[in-house]
Amino acid sequence: MRFWLMAAPRLLLLLALVLPGTLLAQNYPSKPIRLVVGFTPGGGVDINARLLAVKLSEYLGQPVIVENRPGAGTNIANEYVAKSAADGYTLLMATPVVLINMTLYKKLAFDTLRDFVGVAIFSASPNIMVVSASVPVMNLRQLLALARAKPGELNYSSAGSGSTQHLSGALLRARTGIDMVHVPYKGSAPALTALIGGDVQLSFANIPAIRQHVISGRLRPLASTGTKRSELMPEVPTMKESGIDIEVTVWYGVMAPSATPQPVIEKLAAAIARAAHAPDISQRLIEQGAEPVGNTPEEFARILRAESVTWADAVRSSGAKADE
Repeated sequence: MRFWLMAAPRLLLLLALVLPGTLLAQNYPSKPIRLVVGFTPGGGVDINARLLAVKLSEYLGQPVIVENRPGAGTNIANEYVAKSAADGYTLLMATPVVLINMTLYKKLAFDTLRDFVGVAIFSASPNIMVVSASVPVMNLRQLLALARAKPGELNYSSAGSGSTQHLSGALLRARTGIDMVHVPYKGSAPALTALIGGDVQLSFANIPAIRQHVISGRLRPLASTGTKRSELMPEVPTMKESGIDIEVTVWYGVMAPSATPQPVIEKLAAAIARAAHAPDISQRLIEQGAEPVGNTPEEFARILRAESVTWADAVRSSGAKADE
């Protein structure tokens, strides 16, 4: 009897810690969820977010609203979600940019690994290096020759400072010694509009964002940053096949404020995995050159820890700066 009396306070404390999260998960969600995107509408992140939002709304029984908050290399959106209530109702549609910015920016109002928890990765795809149809090159070798003949005259657009597109270009400059100018925009859509309009000569973008422009002939793909050729664009060689040691895979994952109850995280992760592998969504992702993923929070956490080191090394070795 004495043992139970001594143990009772600890048991009550344990229940007090566990039950709120469990009860929250049972009732979650009871209102609309916001899925925040740090880019403008129309780009790859936005496309993935909207595909996912439709299925999450169906599975969770509440509207999932995509909210675009572009600017500051996604840091406006990242900080907004990091400082939101940790209740599962404000989520971030993230990419490796959230890790890149840890090194790229000297001061941030949040710490990615401390203030966020990874829920699940929805899909992944490589970047494709594309040029405007007016640029007189047919492959990466010819582009490098043109860049060396006209140092400082080629401009490349990106979805913003610190984006994987920005860093892909910075790595290309570092690995080849070419001189080209980075022009950041607030998302893939305006970056590609600038490319098609002739304001810049090349860009790095994901397949969902460029596919229709390639089919129409407005853009010409030169190389993929993936580890292998895309099944959707098998004619496009990888950077490594073209002789440049660059590999950049872009994942699209959902993150939440770090104090979000684990039962809520698990419920969301299960819904994201189900959405990624739903036949209609999986087919649409594959048709856009993306790979359905739908992993667990534990697997996502390992990826975040490992890639935080990888991207820090890439930023330092490339010499990329947030304002270049």
